[in-house]
Amino acid sequence: MIESDRTLAYRNGVAYLEKIQSQLPNPRMVDVMENVRDRVSICTWIGLQIESVNRSLQIHLNACHGCFNPIDRRSIQLLAVPFAPSMQLDGFCNIHTTPTTILVDLGRVAPADWLALIAHEYAHAHVGYPGHDRAYADVLGHLCLGLGFAQPSSQVNDRSLYYWPPYVPTIDPLAWWRGEG
Repeated sequence: MIESDRTLAYRNGVAYLEKIQSQLPNPRMVDVMENVRDRVSICTWIGLQIESVNRSLQIHLNACHGCFNPIDRRSIQLLAVPFAPSMQLDGFCNIHTTPTTILVDLGRVAPADWLALIAHEYAHAHVGYPGHDRAYADVLGHLCLGLGFAQPSSQVNDRSLYYWPPYVPTIDPLAWWRGEG
């Protein structure tokens, strides 16, 4: 039996999502297979495009790395993934993987703002925990300075740190993953 290119792409997309799910504390954070309407188009698009997308994300990861001396850089991998809408996550840093894994839902953020989202998650990876305390604020401030973003608030418990640097969310996050963006 000869497998069509689209069928192979679909299978590769499913395999990629399963790999990502294995790196999450809760595999249901990615629920594409439960999306009856969009799963074929999303998995096929992922199978065709995800390697190229993840390679291009390395530019952003390297920009963040460039803000630190080589000896201070953490071992980090950066991957794109469509988070379940119920999670309401744009990005997630899994500090319990080796290397630390930053996952970003590129469909939830305008392309011009991808670096802002990545910088936020990179700061979590750099400090090694999920909080938004003084150490996190200092690292995020350092990244913002190096990447050309406005500085975050200097107040430690400022809720704006949860969404800093600011970026523009998209209206239909899955459109990008369906190949419509």
